[in-house]
Amino acid sequence: EVQLQASGGGVVRAGGSLRLSCAASGFVFDDCAIGWFRQAPGKEREGVSCFSVSDGSTYYPDSVKGRFTTSSDNAKNTWYLQMSSLKPEDTAVYYCGCCRREYYGYEYDHWGQGTQVTVSS
Repeated sequence: EVQLQASGGGVVRAGGSLRLSCAASGFVFDDCAIGWFRQAPGKEREGVSCFSVSDGSTYYPDSVKGRFTTSSDNAKNTWYLQMSSLKPEDTAVYYCGCCRREYYGYEYDHWGQGTQVTVSS
């Protein structure tokens, strides 16, 4: 079974940038839309991106829109989350997975190890 592992986290000052990477162990099917979500202590899981296979668009919530962007390197089977203008409230463990839109929000499957991002003020 495919599992997606996030890496590249670290400690960064507010206003700084960080790029996270997502690598797959196993074959990623074409219907797997890569997305990212984060989990902060005491907070609900928040989806921060989800690619739509149907129309090629990418969902970003208002909390990260304009600051986070996603990209991929198909040759390396790797996906990226570029984060800029980071804020302390972006502090969380970030995960990547196969995302899909449900009527209530976004769900993520096949996610594995996350990576800690800490933004200091």
